[in-house]
Amino acid sequence: MWKRVERAYASLHNRVDFKPQIGLVLGSGLGALAEEIESVYSMPFENIQGMPTSTVQGHSGRFVFGYINRVPVVIMQGRVHYYEGYTPQEAVLPIRLLIRMGVKALILTNAAGGIRDDLNTGDIMMITDHISLVPSPLIGRNDPSYGDRFPDMTEAYDPSLREIARQAAKKVGVELKEGVYIQFTGPNFETPAEIRMARAMGADAVGMSTAIETIAAVHMGIKVLGLSFISNKAAGLGSEKLSHLDVQAESEKVVGKLSAIIKEAVQLASNK
Repeated sequence: MWKRVERAYASLHNRVDFKPQIGLVLGSGLGALAEEIESVYSMPFENIQGMPTSTVQGHSGRFVFGYINRVPVVIMQGRVHYYEGYTPQEAVLPIRLLIRMGVKALILTNAAGGIRDDLNTGDIMMITDHISLVPSPLIGRNDPSYGDRFPDMTEAYDPSLREIARQAAKKVGVELKEGVYIQFTGPNFETPAEIRMARAMGADAVGMSTAIETIAAVHMGIKVLGLSFISNKAAGLGSEKLSHLDVQAESEKVVGKLSAIIKEAVQLASNK
């Protein structure tokens, strides 16, 4: 897998001469932020050697290079998922590639179902910790040049970036809730019984990404900020049937709110 990361990096580096400081991953329905930045260059995943490609509606599958408030960033517009048939190691390859490009901090976003009673459609939840029900992407041989065999996950979501996000949300006037995110495998939505289990385990919101990406980033020594948009009540907690199209539609309604937090957070983080 490490050789595949290096091949992908060489393929990209030969075409794009850009040094991003911060990497962003945009989840379902949240890709519009990539259209708002001062774009310099974009690269579809399929044009990068060895890069897995996204097959999910609402995930464009490309890197966008540019600036947010003069800060050089690379945006992953769409992601690849374990449920698409990729191994966990393949699903986090794009994350490793972002870090290989030289980013010093990573902002991961996703659409999630609200489990905790006060998490409602339209809310933004900062991830304070996670539970992963997907096999670790670190299973297999470890290359010490990429990271420690047994990385500490005690503060997987960096406390300094979390404080920056709080400051950013306050400055732009958006209420920022906080909680624990749980990653199920997908692609099916969870059953009400599984959501009751997740609540008992201490989860506040549920989705199908992000946790294994965080593990890969922490393994490589990168600070992570996680932000979930609550697109629906989790299974059994609301009256509506769950649908990916509805998740996209709800995400698109509030992308401006999340975008405002991210833009301000990028500016604050670049000054640290």
